[in-house]
Amino acid sequence: MVVLQDRPVVPLSAWLNRALGDCAETGRTLQLVTPLESRLTLPLRTAAAGDTVQWIVRHGDGYYEGLTGRPMKWGGRTFVPVPEARDYAPGFTTRPAAPVGSQLTLVYRIRHGAEGDIAGPAERLLQLLTGKYPAGLGPAEPLEHPWRRDRLTEYARGRSTVRIVVGGDGPRPAQAICDYAAGEGGAVAETTTVTVGYAPEDPPPLQHLPTLVGAFGADQPIASLFVQLTPGRADLTTEPRWTGAPAPVALAVTGTVTGPPAIPGRQVGPPRAPLTFFQLGDGRSPDGWQRHSMLMQHLQAP
Repeated sequence: MVVLQDRPVVPLSAWLNRALGDCAETGRTLQLVTPLESRLTLPLRTAAAGDTVQWIVRHGDGYYEGLTGRPMKWGGRTFVPVPEARDYAPGFTTRPAAPVGSQLTLVYRIRHGAEGDIAGPAERLLQLLTGKYPAGLGPAEPLEHPWRRDRLTEYARGRSTVRIVVGGDGPRPAQAICDYAAGEGGAVAETTTVTVGYAPEDPPPLQHLPTLVGAFGADQPIASLFVQLTPGRADLTTEPRWTGAPAPVALAVTGTVTGPPAIPGRQVGPPRAPLTFFQLGDGRSPDGWQRHSMLMQHLQAP
């Protein structure tokens, strides 16, 4: 399916969300075609990073993949890669239209029981990061409901899989992309990605992360929490240009565990809900991925 969108900011609208569902059910890919000047919102950019959506950017007489810079061409029915291309498309390497700040991303995993509220973790983490309760929620943009924990819980339970967008409030743009999957006996597995945007002159306070993670884990029985920093716009939209690669900051896991000698852990949170916090990097150096790989191999070893 090929969809044309000629607008400055392209959101995950209700229509696009339904089209994505149709493509997922039928094994098709939705190719979203925009001009170079367009940006994607965070929910749509998250979808475009998967297998169901491909962002195609029109620049001059050519096309390219918006998230990778791979040159594309029209193949008669869909856009296909240019086989002889050996470099990024020129549009992908043009100067960003706005200053490049930082996007702080926290990904937590938690397993909920068969009954009760499941909206607490997303609410609590957004509150810790922004100082305010979330503003709204919904499956598409604009978010159609004001924030209510019972509404999110009702929406998520009873479905095999569902994705819900939660909008933050406060001085900086913040959003949560919440993925829920039903398990045995009515249990629900949650993987939620919370992202906060920071301007270049307002860097994220990474030194406070251990305290924040400890406070979050004290209220919510999370299994793990991963933190990374990505160069990007403070408004959380994505341009079809290269702005830099993400780099890890930290990983926290439940319980009291030890890491490899080069990556010592520290205990955060109260004794009744212990978490082990591992510092991986400053969010800018790619060396953090080597530390992340080393730590994961250690934690997964029998």
